[in-house]
Amino acid sequence: MYRVSAVKKCLLLSLMLVARATGAVTLDEVEKRFAASPVVRANFEQERQIKGTTQPLHSSGKLLIAKNKGLWWQQRQPFPMRLIVDGGHMVQVMGSQPPQPITGESNPQMFHFNQLLRTLFHIDRKVLEKSFISEFTDLGQGRWRLVLIPADEPLNKLFRSVTLQGEKYIDRIELNDVEEDYTEISFTHYQPEPRKLTHEERKRFAY
Repeated sequence: MYRVSAVKKCLLLSLMLVARATGAVTLDEVEKRFAASPVVRANFEQERQIKGTTQPLHSSGKLLIAKNKGLWWQQRQPFPMRLIVDGGHMVQVMGSQPPQPITGESNPQMFHFNQLLRTLFHIDRKVLEKSFISEFTDLGQGRWRLVLIPADEPLNKLFRSVTLQGEKYIDRIELNDVEEDYTEISFTHYQPEPRKLTHEERKRFAY
């Protein structure tokens, strides 16, 4: 009887130690984790399903996000296109054509989503709480999900929800817009080093 009780105590202690070692992920921990990577480089695959169409639209390429600089989005397929988002400005470059400014009036969804993308990759809780109702869920084994419901204009006029899933970085973003279109963007091959932009990378933000 004593041996059985001792075994139970050992098992209970082991479970407690495992629980502590694999404690639930919190939004604060994710925010700190992302803050440790001021520059993020990754590949992306995007699939967009437009209401009323049968075939989704696919695109792929690379992105670069620097916390103090902006977002550089290089689409390679199905055609070359660059987006540069710096502060409140955004330009689009198609092939060898001159940069074309994008504004909230000319293309509100593209403009506001790419501005939002800069914020999402740094998980600034204070910034997110100003514009969204959020629900954070620990998915186990270090993985997490963050659902964002736009709470004010202009985002609530464009998007129903934005869902992020990831672990060390964002692995996937799911976007549901008010027109009932659906976009999923997957990110792979993250490169957090070097922690500062290279000379060549700084030139990408010149337009």
